Amino acid sequence: MSERRPIASRDTKLAARIARGLAGRGVSPNSISQASIVFATISGLGFWLSGHSSGFLYVVCLVFAALGCQLRLLCNLFDGMVAVEGARGEPDGPFWNEAPDRVADALIFVGIGLGTGFTALGWASAALAIGTAYIRELGSAQGFSADFRGPMAKPQRMALATASALLAIFLPTIFGWSVLTIGLWIIFIGTTVTAFRRSIGLVAALRSRPRAAEK
Repeated sequence: MSERRPIASRDTKLAARIARGLAGRGVSPNSISQASIVFATISGLGFWLSGHSSGFLYVVCLVFAALGCQLRLLCNLFDGMVAVEGARGEPDGPFWNEAPDRVADALIFVGIGLGTGFTALGWASAALAIGTAYIRELGSAQGFSADFRGPMAKPQRMALATASALLAIFLPTIFGWSVLTIGLWIIFIGTTVTAFRRSIGLVAALRSRPRAAEK
């Protein structure tokens, strides 16, 4: 199994208790990973529909968008805990540990883009999020430690998306700009920086690795 992202909440008693409960009820880590796509879909739809609604419905959409982001993160936490601490890892676990995350990123950021009218920015943010994960996995495939550095790694992206949704309920615009649009731009710029940092780190690691002896 690949290296695990450092997450402080993984070491809490509550998280351990929930993971044991899920494992004890026969919940597979793969099904938890797959559920993250469902929650990301709810989040993306919430962001999208918020741009075409008002009043109470607008608030409901953003609440669901925020909840979807956080439930997606909880799935990311508990699939690994059930697999490792619960000893329920499966042969195809590495695929389900990674693939749903890429789909989830696209669903959420494209949803924000559709809701704000900045569709291209949403797709660009999704592509960059997928790219940062690719660079990390490429480094791991070369035998290096997994690079989880930010400033806009997955937890930070989801935190900002969640905060933007909740803030937009009370303050939809700032200086004429949609709060969700501002949040998406920050995600885009921060993820761009993250991709560059990981790329530079990987290239430096590859160049510093001793060359194989010539025959």
